[in-house]
Amino acid sequence: MSNSVLTFGWAGLLGLMIGSFLNVVIYRLPLMMQAQWDAANHEASARKWSFNLAVPRSHCPQCQHPLGWRENIPVLSFMALRGQCAHCRAPIPWRYPVVELITAGLFMAVVSRYGWSIQAMAWAGFAAALVTLAAIDAATHLLPDAITQPLVWSGLLAAHLGLSDLGLGDALWGAVAGYLFLWWVYWLFKGVTGKDGMGQGDFKLLAALGAWLGWPALLSLVLIASLTGVLGGLALKLRGQLSDNGELAFGPYLVFAGLWVMNFGPLPWFWI
Repeated sequence: MSNSVLTFGWAGLLGLMIGSFLNVVIYRLPLMMQAQWDAANHEASARKWSFNLAVPRSHCPQCQHPLGWRENIPVLSFMALRGQCAHCRAPIPWRYPVVELITAGLFMAVVSRYGWSIQAMAWAGFAAALVTLAAIDAATHLLPDAITQPLVWSGLLAAHLGLSDLGLGDALWGAVAGYLFLWWVYWLFKGVTGKDGMGQGDFKLLAALGAWLGWPALLSLVLIASLTGVLGGLALKLRGQLSDNGELAFGPYLVFAGLWVMNFGPLPWFWI
């Protein structure tokens, strides 16, 4: 077996395992945030028991059945269980194998470009964070600061250490311009309509993308995200899945744009 095949295989296996952990973050982090909000507001529904990324152990959300190791194998367990809980037969969301497979594919792409290196691990971490943000925003319309803010700082640090193919200046201005651009769009839209057009998490996400991909990529990022957002909104409307107020999570489309530029570069006519 050739070294390249082994390299892709190990990268894919690592991606599957990391993707499995990302599913834990995607499910639990919004619940942890809600518990913190409830506790801060002295809500009666505030959780009184320990709940974080480590405890309690993985379980079925419907029947609370603890998952054994055979039920925790990325992708294979989903297939073996036919997408159902082994205990209560409640359906397992397709998000689980999809996140694992996407993460595996991204890890393979990164390793094919950078080999097994610190630079590859930096970009793999960037990609994993984006997948997590997209899934959380799609489900809850939240882009947690616990992920977006470290993603901004890590992008600046990666540029400083020479891990992101950018100079520190390009990364810094990418973060600043990315945040300010959507901040400006937000206030312009609110001034014209009196409504909030997007959440501040979108500002921070574009700032993070700018920190990792540089300010010259921002126009491509916004264009790709906007076009795919329009297509996604139309698809949801045709399927009757768009909310009555037309609210659409923009984070997944920013993430798609970021992963596109990461793998293929900015759109050719926006090279500066």
